[in-house]
Amino acid sequence: MKPPKLPALPQGRRLVFWLCLIAFVTAVVWSVVHFVSPAPPRSLVMSTGVADGAYHHFGERYREILKANGIRLDLRTSSGGVENLQRLNDGSVQVGFVQGGTGVLALDPDASPDSTPLRSLATVAFEPVWIFSPGLDLSKGLGPLAGKRVAVGVAGSGNEKVATKLLAIYGVGNNDGTTFVNEGGTAVIEMLKSHQIDAAILVSAPDAPAVHQLLADPSMHLVSLDQAEGLARRYPYFQTVILRRGSVDPKRDLPPQDVTLLATTANLVVRDELHPALAYLLLEAAQQVHRHPTLVSSPGEFPSKEDPDFPLSSESERFFKNGRPFLQNYMPFWAANFVQRLLLILVPVAAIVFPLLRVLPDLVAWRRQSRLYRRYGELKFLEQDLEARTLNEAERHDARTRLDRIENDVIHTKFPLDFADRVYTLRQHVDYVRAKLERQATAAPLGS
Repeated sequence: MKPPKLPALPQGRRLVFWLCLIAFVTAVVWSVVHFVSPAPPRSLVMSTGVADGAYHHFGERYREILKANGIRLDLRTSSGGVENLQRLNDGSVQVGFVQGGTGVLALDPDASPDSTPLRSLATVAFEPVWIFSPGLDLSKGLGPLAGKRVAVGVAGSGNEKVATKLLAIYGVGNNDGTTFVNEGGTAVIEMLKSHQIDAAILVSAPDAPAVHQLLADPSMHLVSLDQAEGLARRYPYFQTVILRRGSVDPKRDLPPQDVTLLATTANLVVRDELHPALAYLLLEAAQQVHRHPTLVSSPGEFPSKEDPDFPLSSESERFFKNGRPFLQNYMPFWAANFVQRLLLILVPVAAIVFPLLRVLPDLVAWRRQSRLYRRYGELKFLEQDLEARTLNEAERHDARTRLDRIENDVIHTKFPLDFADRVYTLRQHVDYVRAKLERQATAAPLGS
């Protein structure tokens, strides 16, 4: 259907009309751009973990993917998930990796989503509890570590929190002479080899360099706890995963048997004000980084929307249900985002402008009709005045001027074709009143 054709306006009024329309549309577009659909920021800050840990390794891969899409990802190392959670809560970073069991829903399953500004984008990996000891048999439990030296991770980290809690379950603590060594990452490898410590507890994804090196070293014994299933039932933040025999090095048959490990999860967490376009981009990066199989997970198992620690973001719900946004399947990130925002702008503008354009012709026609009727009224008043009395010379001059003005106004105003009969009728009536005025002037006494 063709848009309605606007009646022609006088040049000055046409200019005013278009200026007002442009100003109105500009105001609507500005409001949409700044308040409804602002452009995504060009940079993002992520809190990762220790420089040689799995979290930071993940962050470096995310940075490459986001850079290819024109987004700068700044990585901040930390002691681990606990510090990452603190940074997310205080707003100093927008995204970070958080260890399972530390989120608001893990601490209080009945907590309202509004009680936290944080949202989960996805669970991205298992974080097994790797317990290495060069000489102790700990399969029956961690009790033999009482009075020993145990590396439990960097002070204040999630690793330290999980390690000390697990040791406490077996009654191992500082009060029995046990020494907790606050070291993590690759630093514990040399400490184990040189017997500076008796055991190390690492809570990390299998991608962590320290875990890789320790698993490949046949002198390092990886503990398989007999009570792992029972512990997972008793403590909900734990689950069990199986490290299959020969999965580390089939040639050397490492490990020499299946190992049952306790595990938490690594969660990709963002602040709830994160721009939706960046949330989708992070989810796309998570899919590229974490979809591959690991020593303890199957292909495609991660990323997952199952996160018992934080409320799931609305972008994640749509991503896991429908996949990536439609336009991003056919366009680069910024082009897709621009078109999406453009559509979001044009739809409300069109919803306002098109009805306005449909109503405007009727408004203009009504105004012109009113103008024509006012001229009819003015002419009728003048005719009645002529019939009621005889005008003097000055009044007749004024009447002629008014008749000329009415006729001139009608001639120079552009009316629609369906007004043509009324316009010609009015001009005939103007001529009729003008003739009547001249007859009165001719019949009037000289000088009146």
